[in-house]
Amino acid sequence: MNAADLLIRCLEHEGVEVIFGIPGEETLDVMDSILGSRIRFVTTRHEQGAAFMADVYGRLSGKAGVCLSTLGPGATNLMTGVADANLDHAPLVAISGQVSTERKHAQSHQYIDLQALFKPITKWNGVIATPTMIPEAVRKAFKTAETEKPGAIHLEVPEDVAAERLRESEVFPPLRVQSPRVPEPSSVQVKRAIAVLSGAKRPLLLAGNGVVRRRADEAVRRFARGLNIPVVHTFMGKGIVPDSDPLSLYTIGFPGRDYAARVVEQADVVVAVGYDFVEYAPCLWNPNRDKRIVHVDVSPADVDAHYVVDVGVLGDVGQALDRMADGMATFEPLWAERGREAVASGLRSEYAGTPGWPLRPQQVIQELRSALAQDDLVVCDVGAHKLWMARMFPCQAPNTCIISNGFAAMGIALPGAVAAQLLFPSRRVVAVTGDGGFLMNSQELETAVRLQLPLVILVWRDDGYGVIRWKQMLRFGRTSSVEFDNPDLVAYARAFGAAGFRVEGPSELTPILQEAFKANRPAVIDCPVDYGENLRMTEHLKRVP
Repeated sequence: MNAADLLIRCLEHEGVEVIFGIPGEETLDVMDSILGSRIRFVTTRHEQGAAFMADVYGRLSGKAGVCLSTLGPGATNLMTGVADANLDHAPLVAISGQVSTERKHAQSHQYIDLQALFKPITKWNGVIATPTMIPEAVRKAFKTAETEKPGAIHLEVPEDVAAERLRESEVFPPLRVQSPRVPEPSSVQVKRAIAVLSGAKRPLLLAGNGVVRRRADEAVRRFARGLNIPVVHTFMGKGIVPDSDPLSLYTIGFPGRDYAARVVEQADVVVAVGYDFVEYAPCLWNPNRDKRIVHVDVSPADVDAHYVVDVGVLGDVGQALDRMADGMATFEPLWAERGREAVASGLRSEYAGTPGWPLRPQQVIQELRSALAQDDLVVCDVGAHKLWMARMFPCQAPNTCIISNGFAAMGIALPGAVAAQLLFPSRRVVAVTGDGGFLMNSQELETAVRLQLPLVILVWRDDGYGVIRWKQMLRFGRTSSVEFDNPDLVAYARAFGAAGFRVEGPSELTPILQEAFKANRPAVIDCPVDYGENLRMTEHLKRVP
């Protein structure tokens, strides 16, 4: 046995089923060891795609997704996806090769200090300097990646260490997989939280990504329904309370005074559950610092002048909410009813109108939602379409609309959809992306074709960087360097062996979606979108009382 064999044995022991990546010269021994293991290696076309796949795999499964690269440029290509996982709190373990240990001190071909590079974008960053440390290093990597708040880990494996043969006395077994027990919430803090919340006239629950990570959505629903408290979600918390529920205020996070934001302005007590600052800064929903805040999470609140906590209830989120609800009376329904009606009527007013051409974003969302089952999965890229999907796409369950809103990296949708389809082969998976984001990682279309994944890529095409165009128009009344040309996306898709469709009229999207789902292979839909709606929606929100 060599060190690479032991590394793969430890990964198997951690429950790793798939590794995304690209083979390299410095990872030859690792790749050879994978051949004899239970682990499936998914060869990608770019290391950024591999990291995004591991990112979304970790977010959906709750177990660390794993990606692999060689040294130098292979490792630097991983960094965007690694940073995205770290800031979005998705568990991820990135493994990269490195030059032999005797070459590190000298200027060497493709050598850079990966420890220094990965340190700011990971929770922990280690070097496997000797084969005997592999069991400890791997266990620490996965435990750190998966413990709240989850994030990214990087392990560097020098090529000479990976190839080193082990004596029988040096072959240590993998360490037992253990997870820290989440403590029960303090009864004293629960009582204090009840006292603060009982004094509220307009209470509101802000549900964030931590609820999804802790699988605490049912507890949030019980709490909200039992006490008649409306719930607003961060973009990454969509679906914690179904948007069909009368207590759902959809999402907050749009950069402007959206309908839900206007309700939040009126709240006097906010129960923030599993809320991460990177999802939507406290200064944007508590600008006057006048709201009393009850912080419910596994981890203490970070320091922010706009998020001064009245009571922090730390520990198991579900237990905390259940115990708080046990000591309280139900609130009168009028506040929740008015808040819901303000949001629902506002969104209805935007949906209203006859179908236009190019398609309005509202129509695209409506037809996509109608074509999908409640548990089907959408992976949304970053751009103007993300803002429309986040605020208007109805969700009935968490983790059915994946949005990157911490690091917010363009190019995540297609590779993320590959990971989602591998995890959930029986569910329909759609990558919703702009033409800008799609072309950033469109090479992974070959990966999807090779793996025979029946995912659908819905490209909102406007031949430009739509969200930047939008902001330029709002600030300057003119645009600068945001326009570009696209290839024939239908021909492009077919060149990879995927199906290709183009929406050419206002009534064609729904039948094309149905045909794409029946293709039993990756399908790309070129859908022209009228982003003139961006400015019209912004002006409309300014007029809402």
